[in-house]
Amino acid sequence: METRPYVPWDLMNAFLVDAFKGYGVPAEDAAICADVLLESDRRGIESHGCNRFKPIYIDRIKNGTLLPVTNLEIIRETPSTLVMDAHDGMGMVASYRMMERLLEKARACGMAGGAIRSSTHYGIAGYWSGMAAKEGMIGITGTNARPSIAPTFGVENMMGTNPLTFSLPTDEEFPFCIDCATSIVQRGKIEYYDREGLDTPAGMVVAQDGSPMTDSGAILRALVDGTAALAPLGGIGEELGGYKGYGYAAVVEILSAALAGGQFMKALTGVGPQGEPRMYGLGHFFFVVDPEAFAGREVFRRTAGDICRALRASRRAPGCERIYTAGEKEYLAWLERKDKGVPVGEAVQREILAVRDALGLPYRFGFEK
Repeated sequence: METRPYVPWDLMNAFLVDAFKGYGVPAEDAAICADVLLESDRRGIESHGCNRFKPIYIDRIKNGTLLPVTNLEIIRETPSTLVMDAHDGMGMVASYRMMERLLEKARACGMAGGAIRSSTHYGIAGYWSGMAAKEGMIGITGTNARPSIAPTFGVENMMGTNPLTFSLPTDEEFPFCIDCATSIVQRGKIEYYDREGLDTPAGMVVAQDGSPMTDSGAILRALVDGTAALAPLGGIGEELGGYKGYGYAAVVEILSAALAGGQFMKALTGVGPQGEPRMYGLGHFFFVVDPEAFAGREVFRRTAGDICRALRASRRAPGCERIYTAGEKEYLAWLERKDKGVPVGEAVQREILAVRDALGLPYRFGFEK
């Protein structure tokens, strides 16, 4: 049962927008960034919601590794493709502008693809693929990130958690959306464990000697200095299929960097040779497919819905109450939270109040004593 206090959605949105503006993000861009973060919390994906507002965005703006004003440059464009340079601005803003353009191109051409280089953290990947699903189209996206994952048979963190994300429209109330890292756990989840004072479950992170690590704070420090690595999906070695997660992580790394001519792997640490903060230089890729150019949008939506319903209706394992399809739990989280607001733990409460007080913003929250 949820014991954390809730902050109403409209109040949290207004605060986030004003906080981003207070640190130099233009008003229209601030609204985009706030919505991306809150969409994570709407879906119950707290590792990428308000939990990351201060440490990933505000703190990086303050230390100069994230520019609040996003100056997008078009590097190359065709009727169905687009390549942009974000020049170290807000990754969420660059991605929003990219998806706006790709949706137009896909309507005209049936399919469209784009890539962004020199960018920053773009939030929940499913937000971007979901923009396509809302328009009855298929959305695919991925991004590279700070090195975290070790290759199969290795212990050095070489690739980011590199999500490979698909959103597919259905005839149900929610799309099919698979949005997850190519590692067993993502860095954001470990950051969440650390803020809440929790250990990371054994088996998700390995040290240089191959032993498991569980101290969340120590893991985050070790990921930065390269003395720990996340296990790829399937785990370490080949027995449980870890090579599959490793392979998909490499696909995302290649597409994120090579399509836009950007940086990759060890160049994305955000730390210079003397330990000083530096720009991250991330890359993202996006594809949009319009089913109307194939069997038609309605046929696609109905077929996708039929498949999801058949999966959920299949025989359950003993003791299991139900089977879910990707995106369903997130939809149920929204139904649970839509009239309550955003649940915020004590660590996030402290961050919200610190930002509010630093900017002198006129907000009061129900969790304040």
